[in-house]
Amino acid sequence: MREEAPTEEVLEATSDLDCWGTERILRVIHEEDAKAHAAVGAVLPQIGEAVEVLVVALAGGGTWFNVGAGTSGRIGALDAAEIPPTFGLPPHRVQAVVAGGVRALTHAVEGAEDQPERAAWELRERGLSAGDVVLAISASGGTPFTLGSLEAAHEVGARTIALTCNPHSALAEAAEIAIVPQVGPEVIAGSTRMKGGLAQKMVLTLLSTTVMVRLGHVSGNLMSNLMPASAKLRDRAVRIVMRMGRLDRMRARTLLEACDGDVTEATRRALRALPERRREPA
Repeated sequence: MREEAPTEEVLEATSDLDCWGTERILRVIHEEDAKAHAAVGAVLPQIGEAVEVLVVALAGGGTWFNVGAGTSGRIGALDAAEIPPTFGLPPHRVQAVVAGGVRALTHAVEGAEDQPERAAWELRERGLSAGDVVLAISASGGTPFTLGSLEAAHEVGARTIALTCNPHSALAEAAEIAIVPQVGPEVIAGSTRMKGGLAQKMVLTLLSTTVMVRLGHVSGNLMSNLMPASAKLRDRAVRIVMRMGRLDRMRARTLLEACDGDVTEATRRALRALPERRREPA
């Protein structure tokens, strides 16, 4: 295992960053961000493997846990939080375990990432079992809290996936599947909220979206299982039922109300009422 993670190295091209003007700083950050996109593209096969593991686990009633500390933990929590309203999956099916707990989502909780036993305890408290998947997230691949989650997963036989930017890390070596977008040194040395965090967000979006599509939580390319909990989402739900059921706005809204806002049920009823020849997607 390498002594220093690639994300901790110094990018010589930006060694005098503090002397640059605004436009030059913006341009170099933007150019470096493009490397995250390329790095994620290079690991699509491993992301595909992870998708298959997650599909099987969730289809079998298992739970998907995103585990991380700091930026990695917050990104994992963000993606987990977006799945229920977007795809209609109950919140307990995809959970985030963040070093330092809920407070760490908005504040730095110093030292929390150094407690591997805390991650293991948290997962056991949540009922981690063999049918679950632990997705351990750490740009450096050496965060003790995140490594502790893999130890807990191995104890019960749960599946394990690592998301890290360091191919030689303990995390990459310990997981069943290692997704390793190699983004290189950051514009500001060690600040993995930059390219590292961007790559992690991209990978998680790829994973969660593809898994939900594979599990049937999308119709065509429409969010047919969304939870219309706001005015914006209620309007989107009406438009989905309009499109899929070939209804005008008034009829779609009335049908949704009759189904207590359940877009999937409203769509089913609308489709049952259509003549056979009109059931093809628009």
